[in-house]
Amino acid sequence: MTVADQTPGEPRKMRTSVKGPLMFSAFFAVLAFVAVLIFASGGSAKAPRFDLAFTGAGIAFIVSLVVAAMLSMSHKENADHLGKGSGVNLSSKRGHGGPGTPDSPDETETPDAGR
Repeated sequence: MTVADQTPGEPRKMRTSVKGPLMFSAFFAVLAFVAVLIFASGGSAKAPRFDLAFTGAGIAFIVSLVVAAMLSMSHKENADHLGKGSGVNLSSKRGHGGPGTPDSPDETETPDAGR
């Protein structure tokens, strides 16, 4: 479904809406904020480094938003004919000329075999 195929008033799917990549990026920004806030201070006796934590959160938000947008834009639905049919033929039939079968020409008995 493209943007041109959407009808007004209908909610969009998670893949075509903006909410998915924003929530994904916000999660990683919060995770980066907490990690940098804990590890950049260098211990509990020192003051927390909020400047570094906000910088790390901003970088994580922007990078993950760009990655999510690129992955969302590169998504392409499969063609309808690919989902139809029985798929790969997994049944094996013996005796149809395969190697090691008695019907294969290289293993059939000849009149002078055994002499």
